[in-house]
Amino acid sequence: MDLHLKDKVVFIAGASRGIGYGMAKAFIAEGAKVAITGRTESHLDKAKNELAALCDGDADSRLLSIAGDLTQTKAISAALNATVATLGPLHTLVANVGLGRSPLGFDVSDEDWDADIAQNLTGSVHLAREGVRRMLDQPADVRKDANVIFITSIAGVQALGSSLPYGATKAALNHTTHALAKLVGKDGIRVNAIAPGNIKFPGGNWEKNVEARPESWMRWIRREVALQRFGSVEEIADAALWLSSPRASFVTGSVIVVDGGQVK
Repeated sequence: MDLHLKDKVVFIAGASRGIGYGMAKAFIAEGAKVAITGRTESHLDKAKNELAALCDGDADSRLLSIAGDLTQTKAISAALNATVATLGPLHTLVANVGLGRSPLGFDVSDEDWDADIAQNLTGSVHLAREGVRRMLDQPADVRKDANVIFITSIAGVQALGSSLPYGATKAALNHTTHALAKLVGKDGIRVNAIAPGNIKFPGGNWEKNVEARPESWMRWIRREVALQRFGSVEEIADAALWLSSPRASFVTGSVIVVDGGQVK
């Protein structure tokens, strides 16, 4: 199926590994131009080299990597300006910003609350705001089907035992998806979210958990997940490709749960 993404410019935050990297690979395969970002320059360089090999010798015009802290507005603005100047008008912005540092339970320090709010909520909100500003600067015909995709979590859909700040901030992002979609729909910009379930990939937490206690975790997966398995980054990437494409042109304000049937 042609998703009509050839030469479309896609900005993906947090793309040096895991879900973000999987999405970058998928968009490159569809012929899109992709800007990837990450905090650690060495990890980002490795990802860029691997992605460049998929660009059929055209990496210079189809791929851009930008290292920096994408929770800070100054860094966000610089990264988006570089993307538009190098690759062209922004079509899709993927806000894949976030992780959890807080412990489980209610007794979370102010510092951990503040850090998780900055990482999981305000970083994504600031990125979306700056992306939408640049989309609105584009003529209506160029802006057609421009869209924002938040990567949230099923922890923001139901209380599933994750850390309190992580679940709360992901729930806030799901709300932001609904609200922002209503604000910018009149301008033809779509806003959606993907809420992944348990996604296993090299170097990720689930891989480490399973390696440490394989029988316990696989028993838990068989009990809690309808499909009785982990998800893959490719399955999240497929959802992002569809949301980014004209095939989803009447979809906005939606939180797409991709969890193998875990959410009840």
